[in-house]
Amino acid sequence: MTLPRRILILVTAVVLLAAVGVLAVVRASSRADEKNRAQAGGPEVTRGEVSLAPADGGPRIVFRNMAWGPHRDELVTVPAASPGGARTASGVSCLRFHSAAGTGICLQAEKGGVQEQYRAVVLDARLKAVSSHPLAGIPTRARVSPGGHLAAWTVFVGGDSYAGTNFSTRTSLLDLRTGRYDASLEDFTIVKDGRTYRNADVNFWGVTFAADEQTFYATLATGGQTYLVRGDLTARTVTTLRENLECPSLSPDGTRLVFKKRVPGLSADAPWRLYALDLATMEETPLAEQRSVDDQVVWKDDRTVVYALPGDFGADLYALPADGTGAPAPLMTSALAPAFLGG
Repeated sequence: MTLPRRILILVTAVVLLAAVGVLAVVRASSRADEKNRAQAGGPEVTRGEVSLAPADGGPRIVFRNMAWGPHRDELVTVPAASPGGARTASGVSCLRFHSAAGTGICLQAEKGGVQEQYRAVVLDARLKAVSSHPLAGIPTRARVSPGGHLAAWTVFVGGDSYAGTNFSTRTSLLDLRTGRYDASLEDFTIVKDGRTYRNADVNFWGVTFAADEQTFYATLATGGQTYLVRGDLTARTVTTLRENLECPSLSPDGTRLVFKKRVPGLSADAPWRLYALDLATMEETPLAEQRSVDDQVVWKDDRTVVYALPGDFGADLYALPADGTGAPAPLMTSALAPAFLGG
């Protein structure tokens, strides 16, 4: 091959690569612009006042709005009695969110910079930032304790799916009463099978708090297995209780956990089923949802849990009895990370 021909081929390749890059940028920009335009038939969303105070405005839901339009990703609120009604948008954007007793935790993407950064922001009842903490990875879970004194969050440090255990997470705890911040739950002492346990592959995620503001439950992964653990903030220990249990969520009365577990025989792409665990008897009950739910459920009340499944605009929410009866029912479209306040 002659030198001029080689140069021609090289120049052509460079031009093609540049064209592909320009096209990708144009398409991404077009997609972003499309998401900023409200979709016909979508929920009505208008700017207004949003509060996390339990007594303000009666029972309601605060959640991340996934509907396309100028308020996408903002925290919005609707009356609990009218979940499909018009939404009031706060102007505060969150990727993950939870709230209880007038305290909120908002996991955000920080604007600016070459590489996207994330932070955890503690919010007061009026959605004003109380404190902020940098995150080491992509936000995935967030929880506030029933009394509003504790917050926890989990990020992916490596990997991008809960479909396998070949990923790394970091779970942090913040005590708003004392200001104590534990950047990683891995610093707690692990008690497994009655003995202190250490391993380099330890990962935690999916914290859920008890009403005593000291006890919590979470998922521990190590040695290719996942475990339910019970944590003690005072003793700074986590103790394994049961295998094959992920993303637990404690009922308001503190008697049951609803969680996701891998069921043998299901597709590797959709391995999850929801179960309830009675903490007094340690008996499991499968819930009446046959789809794979890769989410940490939220309790609407002592009888009903709510969770997200993929939807046309990111995610939709469904409600389900927590005792194994009934059937899943659509709750809200284009919504994620709900908190039920004032019930």
